[in-house]
Amino acid sequence: MALLSDLINLNLSDTTKKVIAEYIWIGGSGMDLRSKARTLPGPVSDPSKLPKWNYDGSSTGQAPGEDSEVILYPQAIFRDPFRGGNNILVICDAYTPAGEPIPTNKRHHAAKIFSHPDVAAEETWYGIEQEYTLLQKDVKWPLGWPVGGYPGPQGPYYCGIGADKAWGRDIVDAHYKACLYAGINISGINGEVMPGQWEFQVGPSVGISAGDELWAARYILERITEIAGVVLSFDPKPIQGDWNGAGAHTNYSTKSMRNDGGFEVIKKAIGKLGLRHKEHIAAYGEGNERRLTGRHETADINTFLWGVANRGASIRVGRDTENAGKGYFEDRRPASNMDPYVVTSMIAETTLLWKP
Repeated sequence: MALLSDLINLNLSDTTKKVIAEYIWIGGSGMDLRSKARTLPGPVSDPSKLPKWNYDGSSTGQAPGEDSEVILYPQAIFRDPFRGGNNILVICDAYTPAGEPIPTNKRHHAAKIFSHPDVAAEETWYGIEQEYTLLQKDVKWPLGWPVGGYPGPQGPYYCGIGADKAWGRDIVDAHYKACLYAGINISGINGEVMPGQWEFQVGPSVGISAGDELWAARYILERITEIAGVVLSFDPKPIQGDWNGAGAHTNYSTKSMRNDGGFEVIKKAIGKLGLRHKEHIAAYGEGNERRLTGRHETADINTFLWGVANRGASIRVGRDTENAGKGYFEDRRPASNMDPYVVTSMIAETTLLWKP
């Protein structure tokens, strides 16, 4: 008799050309990922060759019950690490039947910014450091922490190893490999300052692909934690008190910043970001005020400052960039629950298109 695991791991390519496409979209909260699968007659590698689909928007907080149909437009394809073979994950955005982007479709506006000739010419590169917290399922308390209690103070956990310092490494490594399999440009992982908290990095990715890849990586991570029976949290301050919050530091460069004389371009870009600090903060994730307190490696939410190698600044420039006179900078303000389509396109818009 076949075991359930045998059936899950069946290789469909032995018997059929058909493949399974998992359509993925963002729900009404702006952070709740949804997905459903459909069968395709054969392998597909170009999103434009995939059929549009629909879903019940009244069940995701994105449409009224009397007019509930929302249309999914396939935008990016990744290999499916769960089903393997030629099966795929499909990142979609959502539209009304008339073809208008729904309010929670942040990708549509971002794509318009990235397709602007002045932005496209600069080949915007992003590297996003996604922090997250693993929680015990039934008590919603960090993995490895005594229920209702606390571990020892922060210090030994950042990039730490050992059964008393690192909890959830099997999930983290499974996610790392699954993202590489999927074709996501994941560039690394590490344990974070608060125990039970981890980080992965996506990039360098160009333009709109940074958002597509980060959302796909989030989806894969949530599926893996589902399998492991662990809850995934992107809350920017999951535990109050003397514990680090969770951010999504966003590293950014343009072609002009990467060329000789780029440090001057970087300083001008940072100056423009400072002038729009309030607008950026408003778009950089909910609950960020609980994280950006001026403590725990953050700047105060109401203060904009930048510095070289300063992890207490809004914008950090690395020593290597200062020494080379060119490179990139890091926006440390985005919260872990930010929308990468919003953050990446807003940085590009402010630094390349906005006129003070």
